[in-house]
Amino acid sequence: MKREDHEDMTAAATDPAPETAEPSPTGALSQLIQEALDKGKSLRELGKVAVDRKTGTKISWQYFQKLLKNPPAAAPNPVQIGAIAAALGKPEERIKAAVAEQWLGYRATELAGYGEPVRVIVAHLGDMSEREQRRWLALIEADERSRRED
Repeated sequence: MKREDHEDMTAAATDPAPETAEPSPTGALSQLIQEALDKGKSLRELGKVAVDRKTGTKISWQYFQKLLKNPPAAAPNPVQIGAIAAALGKPEERIKAAVAEQWLGYRATELAGYGEPVRVIVAHLGDMSEREQRRWLALIEADERSRRED
């Protein structure tokens, strides 16, 4: 073995570059909450609008913090799901799918409960490149934001 080879083998270990480090395993619902925070919402803001439309039941910003940092063993109940959906501005079905994935390890792959137009739209999106899908997602989210602001 050459001396220079030996020197390379004894060099101090370094931390991996941030872009190559393994991502922390975060549940699907926790990810949706984090996305809302990344877009500028605060936990307190989420708590103010976290009201189930059917029952009027509210959940606190602390519950969002718990879901994000240390999710409880039990999944949110249907009323809590409704309040989370309201706070995140997402359909309840999207929140239910995230809850099923995070707590049950079940990933919804069907479009149960949606009509034929939605299935056709999703089929078109499924045939697009990732770049095109991101573009359409941005368009849909922009439309959703503008309707909420009206």
